Amino acid sequence: MPRPRLLYVTDLAYPARGRRYCDEDIELTSRLCAEFDLALCHPRDAVALMDAFDAVVVRNSGPVLGYRDAYDAFRGHALRTGARVYNQLTGRADMAGKQYLPDLSAAGFPVVPTVDRAADLERLPRAERYVVKPKLGADSIGLRVVSGDALPGLADGTVLVQPYVDFAYEVSFYYVDHDFQYALYAPDPGRRWDLQPYEPTPDDLEFARRFIDWNTVGHGIQRVDACRAPGGELLLVELEDLNPYLSLDVLPQDRRDAFVAALTASLHRFLAAA
Repeated sequence: MPRPRLLYVTDLAYPARGRRYCDEDIELTSRLCAEFDLALCHPRDAVALMDAFDAVVVRNSGPVLGYRDAYDAFRGHALRTGARVYNQLTGRADMAGKQYLPDLSAAGFPVVPTVDRAADLERLPRAERYVVKPKLGADSIGLRVVSGDALPGLADGTVLVQPYVDFAYEVSFYYVDHDFQYALYAPDPGRRWDLQPYEPTPDDLEFARRFIDWNTVGHGIQRVDACRAPGGELLLVELEDLNPYLSLDVLPQDRRDAFVAALTASLHRFLAAA
């Protein structure tokens, strides 16, 4: 039987702060080659190449803002042709922009309180400072910290407004399909990508599972980013369901091997189900 052919989409040269995308994707592709015929390409080249492969795996391709036209063309082509894309293009979190944050906040989910319009500012708790960031932003691009007086002129539907949360630390939960794999946290709030392994409690996992269950990705990798609020509760910061960086270099070898095994099994299931 011929081996499945995967087109692995990545931007090896993307200058991520505090991370090396290329190292992670070089390791992953070198491991996946044991069971798949695999080629790498830049996101701008995906449409021209994807029809020759059994599935497209979108990994560390960088913020879509940097190649919006190419991403829209890729997504449109995949939907028209029925191409198999991993992560599945059914996600309704970061894959679809950040409208989900004010929506989940209004619905009472444990999210950092978020609004996008001046008429809704009264829903936010009072704070000395507020965070304002573009709905279509990524990687902290365009993020500003402002006083409350500036908010009415900024909240025009194109940005997210949140109170500045003096959190204890950030923690991320990593899933393949709907299966929890590992968790990492940043003990120093000022060093987001200085990560260490984190052992989640049952309550932590219940928190993260709520967002995985809410989302509509059956096959793919998702990362639930949260912060530990002053009251001790976890609040969602972001649900990354397009191309989450995995920080595999932080994991001990056995956990890294377990993740690769889970990803390989997921890809086989995805190809068999299509």
